[in-house]
Amino acid sequence: MTSQKQQLNEQKMINHLSTVGIFGNVILTAFKLLAGIIGHSGAMISDAVHSLSDVFATFIAFLGVKLSKKSADSEHPYGHDRLECVASMVLAAILLATGIGIGMSGVKTIIAGDYSHLQAPGTIALVAAIVSILTKEGMFWYTRHYAKILDSAAFMADAWHHRSDAFSSVGSLIGIGGAMLGFPVLDPLASVVICIFILKVAFDIFKDALDKMLDTSCSEEYEEKLADYIRKSRGVERLDLLRTRMFGNKVYIDAEIAVDGTLSLKDAHAIAEDVHDNVEKKFPNTKHIMIHVNPA
Repeated sequence: MTSQKQQLNEQKMINHLSTVGIFGNVILTAFKLLAGIIGHSGAMISDAVHSLSDVFATFIAFLGVKLSKKSADSEHPYGHDRLECVASMVLAAILLATGIGIGMSGVKTIIAGDYSHLQAPGTIALVAAIVSILTKEGMFWYTRHYAKILDSAAFMADAWHHRSDAFSSVGSLIGIGGAMLGFPVLDPLASVVICIFILKVAFDIFKDALDKMLDTSCSEEYEEKLADYIRKSRGVERLDLLRTRMFGNKVYIDAEIAVDGTLSLKDAHAIAEDVHDNVEKKFPNTKHIMIHVNPA
């Protein structure tokens, strides 16, 4: 019953987070695009394109998390957790394409060297940049909060997508402000800065997802904490072997423990069962743990 209730709560959080993210980005995109056109700001239009990519990013994160929560079946006995990693990789690809497109546009304008056709941005573009920074930073903290509760890499990637948009809006603010002061080159230059921020975030998201797809071991800190907990367990005389690996956002553990060699098979098995059950309770992201018993 508790498990069903937890699943329902998680589903509510996923749906709520996705709805806020999608509608928030749609409204912000429309506002920034309008402000960019009316205010004659290429940087703000580039920023609007980035916000539009956030709409698709949030939808992909939602889809990835939704599918990863599906129960294990005969074809997927270990569940669907890695679908979150796939969603994160798609998010990274969207960010990469968005960043390259924005960067190329800014570089072409700078190389052309003719800024006579660039009008000084209007005040509305400056206001839009400030509104965007505050809104996207708020969305970053909001999404990050729920991503931690859900232990979701895809939503965490989406949160950083929001943060990259906030950073890009800072670049827009500088570019627009500079252009209004008589330095029009700062507007396309801001687009290049936006590009760099986006590409960095794309790389980080892709690397994190790839590590989880390749069964990378858990952090040294995590393994030390886990090893210390197992060693202190009742009946365990020493820990002979410990291996961990990430499977999506879940952890798989293989451990060999030594117990008193004079114990019966039943008693030794009971110690292993206690370690197994207690580790799953203490480390809730554990998907599977295998305990092998050696005589001390």
